[in-house]
Amino acid sequence: MKLLAQVDIGTKFFGTNGGAKLQSLTNVADLVSLFVKIAFVLAGLIILFYFLMGGIGMISSAGKDDPKQLEQAKQTLTTAVLGFVIVFLAYWIVKLILQVLGIQNII
Repeated sequence: MKLLAQVDIGTKFFGTNGGAKLQSLTNVADLVSLFVKIAFVLAGLIILFYFLMGGIGMISSAGKDDPKQLEQAKQTLTTAVLGFVIVFLAYWIVKLILQVLGIQNII
């Protein structure tokens, strides 16, 4: 396991002319940290998109006499709220695990 942490992936995979952020990766833990950060940002953007689509669906179905469209918008908003709760809990579970293990500055 220690051998994986010692692999210099910054220059091994991204070369010496890569971006400064990618060159600062010195081991597998840095790569996982970068992946987790990107995953949380992408999850937040997807949740925001679902909130917007659900809200637009609610507004557009307000003047119509179509209960099916209203139900679809409610389902989209419910999915967005559930996704937010899951991402929020995942973030804090990762933070708690890192705190227990004594690892700093990953997220």
